[in-house]
Amino acid sequence: MDGSQLATALWDKRELIFLPLGGAGEIGMNLNLYGYGGKWLMVDLGVTFGDDRVPGIDVVMPDPTFIADRRRDLVGLVLTHAHEDHLGAVQHLWQRLKCPIWATPFTATVLARKLREVGMEREVPVTVLPMSGRATIGPFEIELVTLTHSIPEPNAVAIRTPVGTVIHTGDWKFDSDPLIGPVADEERLREIGREGVLAVIGDSTNVFREGEAGSESEVRDSLCDLFGDYRQRIAVACFASNIARLETIAVAAAENGRRTALVGRSLRNMVDAAKANGYLTDIEFLDEEHVGYLPREEVCLICTGSQGEPRAALSRIASDTHPHVTLEEDDVVIFSSRIIPGNEKAIGRLQDQLARAGIDIVTERDHFVHVSGHPARDELARLYSHLQPRMVVPVHGEHRHLVEHSKLALACQVPFAPVVENGQVLRLGPGNPVIIDTVPNGRLALDGNRLVPMDGSLIKDRQRVAENGVAVCTLVLSAKGVLLADPAIHLPGLVETDSDAEATVLAAAVRAAIEGLSADRRRDDDIVIDTGRLALRRALKSVLGLRPHLEVGLVRI
Repeated sequence: MDGSQLATALWDKRELIFLPLGGAGEIGMNLNLYGYGGKWLMVDLGVTFGDDRVPGIDVVMPDPTFIADRRRDLVGLVLTHAHEDHLGAVQHLWQRLKCPIWATPFTATVLARKLREVGMEREVPVTVLPMSGRATIGPFEIELVTLTHSIPEPNAVAIRTPVGTVIHTGDWKFDSDPLIGPVADEERLREIGREGVLAVIGDSTNVFREGEAGSESEVRDSLCDLFGDYRQRIAVACFASNIARLETIAVAAAENGRRTALVGRSLRNMVDAAKANGYLTDIEFLDEEHVGYLPREEVCLICTGSQGEPRAALSRIASDTHPHVTLEEDDVVIFSSRIIPGNEKAIGRLQDQLARAGIDIVTERDHFVHVSGHPARDELARLYSHLQPRMVVPVHGEHRHLVEHSKLALACQVPFAPVVENGQVLRLGPGNPVIIDTVPNGRLALDGNRLVPMDGSLIKDRQRVAENGVAVCTLVLSAKGVLLADPAIHLPGLVETDSDAEATVLAAAVRAAIEGLSADRRRDDDIVIDTGRLALRRALKSVLGLRPHLEVGLVRI
């Protein structure tokens, strides 16, 4: 059935639906939909980041076409927390959705800064909910439940409907000493469990890790000890949004006689948002312009670029192109973050560049410098013990994570643990959970200031050019079809720039093919272009053994 038939069939039955359009079968780019009574509630709207497979693309997000086509029935968007993979797409996609947004104070502050950058701050209606706040959004009653994570104010969302209560966990863990913000409200989780929970839609990121994720306080103790081992500059690379880690680094630096500077615009933005909401109020950070005046042994730098991003601060420092900050031989760089899958090569290149400069490198393989913000297996089991849900639906993971999370939930005596991926429509109730349909879904790439489909011709052509190169041929003919000059052949990235021997051979092959056409056929632009393209393709295969992307142009004089 098509989308309109699906909506009618579902709402007539008054069923509760879960439909992920991003974040199920992958880590990042979260977009979750809950449907009941003919209305939709969205939870999170995030991005992921491009990699070497897509040249020129830095940001990727879910294609919201399914819900944008039904935006009159979209009653709102609830943001669980302020990480990019949960709110980073709002400024790009809100114009297609036009829905109100609910968020806690810190998350709302981060979002406001993003909206201000694109001139939308006053256009988007954002309701600020306090921690543990409640709201009625269409037919959905929501309650925020405080959890812990690697950013302030992470929340699970309890979504109540006549069919049952769903707990959408967002990103979370149980940290007994988070340092920033309160501990998780486990008593409230137990109370909700006693009230009855139909489903938990839950984080799968660390499902393969035994035990617990660990506490931020343990990292602070470890970094305090580690900083004492060094006498030169210390630079720490971490995620800008990990506010507790920023405080941890500053405290460890102060205990070792160092002052801390922020290097990277996103770090300063996050610190400003934190201070505006009562976090980091006792911590003062230097601006990057001032660190050059301090002795090396008194400096601690916090840098963006822990994932090897080429335009981030640490990459610019490593390439000696940063305008204010330098590192020298015997300085140390500590990578206080996890490696996001897909970034291994970029991080490896960055670390190799640092090593060539004689800079020491410390990662979590060498020392205890990071704890994850996501629950390991014991924490997942503890959550299910509190909530006693009828089913668990794993999200926020690649397919292998979802399958393993399903197995773990079943081992915890959860009756049902269906595995769904983006676009699959899961009926949560009434009755047993079942996938009842699939809706169109996909990805959009931010290419400059426009959004383009990831599976469209533009991206495919760019990938072909990146992988195979490009050959460009320009033909100049008279109105009667006479070649007025040799075909102009350009082969960027295929031959040495100072070599024209191959282009001469290719041009001769194209000329011969064009001149072999009858006079009537040479007056037909389409025939001439197709003939030139075929001749060029065959000649490239013969001369260079390559099949690059071809562009053939024709000018009539």
